Amino acid sequence: MPLLRTMLLKAEPAGTLLSLDELFAVANAMEQEAATKYGELADEMRRQERGELAAVFTDLAAAEREHVDSVQRWSHSRRGKLPDPSLVRWEAPKTFDSDAIAEIKASKLLTPYRALAMAVRNEERAFAFWSYLAAFTDDPEIKTAAEAMASEELGHVAILRKARRRAYREEPDAAHPSKAPVERIDAGILERRLADRLLQLEGALDPVQAARIRELANEAQSMSGQADGYGRFPASLEQRDAETIAEALTDAYLEGAEAPSNAAHLETLQTLAGRSIARLAWLRSLSA
Repeated sequence: MPLLRTMLLKAEPAGTLLSLDELFAVANAMEQEAATKYGELADEMRRQERGELAAVFTDLAAAEREHVDSVQRWSHSRRGKLPDPSLVRWEAPKTFDSDAIAEIKASKLLTPYRALAMAVRNEERAFAFWSYLAAFTDDPEIKTAAEAMASEELGHVAILRKARRRAYREEPDAAHPSKAPVERIDAGILERRLADRLLQLEGALDPVQAARIRELANEAQSMSGQADGYGRFPASLEQRDAETIAEALTDAYLEGAEAPSNAAHLETLQTLAGRSIARLAWLRSLSA
């Protein structure tokens, strides 16, 4: 998905990885930056006496420090040493948007939900970065390691999206759902509607984007068979745009994967969730 990577990142990486040592150095630098940025935001929220937000960013900083530890353990197990910062030859594309951080510090309307939404986007950019490097290396060892890093970032996206859903339910406007009866449809129907919506976008895209949108439409048709009978969505969702439908499906698959289930059903939902997260990230890159 080269288009996804470049659009999410806003710019292609300035180079390719030449060794596993360099990969670990870049990964360590990126995770350290994330931990530092979230720590700074936590400090700012405490300064503003906004305890709930300070707690959110403190938790995010702690999670990123765990990621730093994980990268360092992996480097030590594979290379017998900790990552060497001097091996970072070029600046990785920023997964943090400096304008967004400035807005967060100044905003009086920031909620835990919006803070976690920013964190989701940061992890999506990190996923795009590692996916890009995996695609453009000729070294099988580096490719495998970069793909593993991309997979880790997708896992982080899933965790943060779950936290974001919980935060959304606690938002004041989310606490008073309509009591009117609502017609419901399942995920299979919604996947097929998403396939239709995706094909409707094709004519407005350039050839590379159009080819990718056709791939996603075919994938949605394939996923619909696995999703038949799962979930209960408002039928009105069928009338929404592709990105909205894709987000509703992603959240449903992630939520379903959290619930107790038999092993086969759980594996199906996890697979659907992973494919849906990547699909949603690409669609968001289009709107960006």
